[in-house]
Amino acid sequence: MNNMTTIIAGPCVIESAELLDTVARKLVEINAKLGTDIIFKASFDKANRTSIHSYRGPGMERGLQMLADVKEKYGLRILTDIHEHFQAAPVGEVCDVIQIPAFLCRQTDLLVAAAKTGRTVNIKKAQFLSGRDMWYPVEKCRESGAKEVWLTERGNMMGYNNLVVDFRNISDMQEIVPKVIMDCTHSVQRPGGSDGKTGGDRRFVPMMAMAAKAFGATGYFFEVHPDPDKGLSDAANMLELDKLEELIKKLIEDRD
Repeated sequence: MNNMTTIIAGPCVIESAELLDTVARKLVEINAKLGTDIIFKASFDKANRTSIHSYRGPGMERGLQMLADVKEKYGLRILTDIHEHFQAAPVGEVCDVIQIPAFLCRQTDLLVAAAKTGRTVNIKKAQFLSGRDMWYPVEKCRESGAKEVWLTERGNMMGYNNLVVDFRNISDMQEIVPKVIMDCTHSVQRPGGSDGKTGGDRRFVPMMAMAAKAFGATGYFFEVHPDPDKGLSDAANMLELDKLEELIKKLIEDRD
């Protein structure tokens, strides 16, 4: 596998230790078969849910312990997102990659705090910014000491409750950083468009991934679940866990 190809996968939110184990075991299996090094992703707090009644996760303290357990037990690298600057330091003690949510990608204190941990910082491009606009969030991280910064494409708002992906953003962002990742599941969302929660259509996830490959993406992000329709967050957009291996095979073909 080409060392430049990065795969990030895991459930949207930490629901239980059992779910984390199920997904982690599958990722380890895929790594063994395909020679990949998938980074495990899960959120300890979904702070930007549509409704106040939506499930958010176990919180930082418990969530980080669960992610640390996955790292120790399965040997997987870990990625999670932060929403407050004070979360950066403790998250950096556990996680290999700290992710900045799209809605928060211009929050200076958040970017600076993530950069100061010394961990890789993955910044999701906001739904309201162009690829070229991401120079400035990256600059904030670099000037705050970040050793490595990634950018992730996840679509732009198209009217109300819909997203559209301009794949030219991948090329534009590669002029800023060498690693540009396609978020193949969040890009099929219909934000807030499903009676108090985000809707979407996971059928388009493989197409988003293959289109991003054609545009030269160097990484791919998938939220996965063994039974997505029962997921407690982003249920409509998560890819079925048992479909991940075949899709990754297609993505890494001709990259060796």
